[in-house]
Amino acid sequence: MKGKNEQRAGLLYGIGAYGMWGLVPLFWPLLEPSGAVEILAHRMVWSLGVVGIALLVLRRWAWIGELIRQPRRLGLIAVAAAVISVNWGLYIWSVNNGHVVEASLGYFINPLVTIAMGVLLLGERLRPAQWAAVATGFAAVLVLAIGYGQPPWISLVLAFSFATYGLAKKKVNMGGLESLAAETAVLFVPALGFLLWLGASGDATFLSGGAGHGALLAATGLVTAIPLVCFGAAAIRVPLSVLGLLQYLAPVFQFALGILYFHEAMPPERWAGFGLVWVALVLLTWDALRTARRTRAEALRLAVRAAEAAAPVATGAASDPDASTPVK
Repeated sequence: MKGKNEQRAGLLYGIGAYGMWGLVPLFWPLLEPSGAVEILAHRMVWSLGVVGIALLVLRRWAWIGELIRQPRRLGLIAVAAAVISVNWGLYIWSVNNGHVVEASLGYFINPLVTIAMGVLLLGERLRPAQWAAVATGFAAVLVLAIGYGQPPWISLVLAFSFATYGLAKKKVNMGGLESLAAETAVLFVPALGFLLWLGASGDATFLSGGAGHGALLAATGLVTAIPLVCFGAAAIRVPLSVLGLLQYLAPVFQFALGILYFHEAMPPERWAGFGLVWVALVLLTWDALRTARRTRAEALRLAVRAAEAAAPVATGAASDPDASTPVK
């Protein structure tokens, strides 16, 4: 019963995390007239404050000394911080400039880009269904490039930057809160310096926009940290295959908001491109579920075989009178 309750809680945490990430396009327009770079700088500064308080409450700071003594991991943290800055900044700009649908496409094709990077950079081998998914995704990008009249650069930059971020995070191998704290610590000084420069030049909106606007900018820290905490709670409670399916909630919500709330145009060629992307994702999901099922079946078969092999030994030991007689 406890296991089922834990999985149910993990599922709710996962839906909450990806749901919040999917609905965040409703938040960024509230921060206008702040520009994307100013919003990004506030997000970096306030995120460090929120995550720092969380780490103090949880008393999880021993990792800081270990990280400082590992230059390679520090370098990877700096790479992760740089690419997530590009990702966050472009995403905020896209939402506030009428490109929500194109931004959602970036997170739809992110799994395909991640697989391609695994092949090119890590030498991973793909199964036939994965090759078919990647080829379908490539065809989708071509169709969308024709539809947009140019490559969907917003989608591609978002997908590649987030895939690079995921690769760096995999190499660093740190917890969610700790990793975010380290990344925002790297970004804190340049972000704070930029905000101070904006204030000195009279272009900052933190104070000039009123108390409500300043509170909304400060809330970017919570908007960043809360979904991450929910994601971390989900990751330890539900299987990775379930998280893999839940990740599509965010771009689905973003896509729906782009069409239904922001009323962005969707000509036929754009529908065709998105349709191909969704076919590719269906192929990936089907292949992942089939592989997970086969892996579980193989593990069960090996466990049964091991139990059967051990049974005669146990039976023989029980029937041998000398085996149960202690040595005197």
